[in-house]
Amino acid sequence: MRRQFELPAADVGYLDARGFQWETVVEGGGRWLIIGNFPVPSGYHQHPTVAAAIQITNGYPDAALDMVYFAPFITRVDGGAIGATDSRLTLDGREWQRWSRHYTAENPWRVGDDDVSVHIQLIEDWLAREFRKA
Repeated sequence: MRRQFELPAADVGYLDARGFQWETVVEGGGRWLIIGNFPVPSGYHQHPTVAAAIQITNGYPDAALDMVYFAPFITRVDGGAIGATDSRLTLDGREWQRWSRHYTAENPWRVGDDDVSVHIQLIEDWLAREFRKA
């Protein structure tokens, strides 16, 4: 597993405790956390796990993380559309599906509290939320 830059110790502990196969990659001027075995809940096509990429923003952990990218792409089994997933990114020799999801004024990034673990929990909620829509 590549470790091209260091994450804070709390992030490393969380990723390892979750059993994630993860690496840090520097590419195209960006720093990326790539999780090779990210679980996908039922209701989606593809495999039970996919790769997930999170760009580690300059200034992290004081600066917010944003969005997630999946490879291979994931789609709903029922054929339902998933909004804001049409953009693509080439990273690490693969094409990734961008899930454009962001922190908001109602749900802001909390400096000193939020980190990779909070962002991953939010990603898991984004995946589950697709099936809670009215």
